[in-house]
Amino acid sequence: MLTRIDHIGIACHDLDATVAFYRETYGFTDVHVEVNEEQGVREAMLKINDTGDGAASYIQLLEPIRDDSAVAKWLAKNGEGVHHIAFGTDGDVQDEADAIAAKDVRVLYDSPRNGSMGSRITFLHPKDCHGVLTELVQKP
Repeated sequence: MLTRIDHIGIACHDLDATVAFYRETYGFTDVHVEVNEEQGVREAMLKINDTGDGAASYIQLLEPIRDDSAVAKWLAKNGEGVHHIAFGTDGDVQDEADAIAAKDVRVLYDSPRNGSMGSRITFLHPKDCHGVLTELVQKP
């Protein structure tokens, strides 16, 4: 069962400058910065608030580290801005993906991959989700 909006992913060219903007403008706190080699990004998670299921909602800022990464290609085509929305589950992300796939929504990964802060993730095809790239997240 999907329980929350886990995060909104925002693609950017300069992670440090974008983190500073969100921190200074909105007061969001820097929670976590990491490089995700598998996804080809350097990312920052900025906490917005806690949620009722013991997790939190975040803004995820994504800066590509390789020109062949999905985020780099997206930035080249669209410029900076909202890249995806992520829904969190307190269950198994593979089970959630399988249930959604049974409703004729394409899942982009055959099995979950490594996400931010040790999470397991998968994505749903934007053409099957009314133009929105959608991520499913299972916290560690």
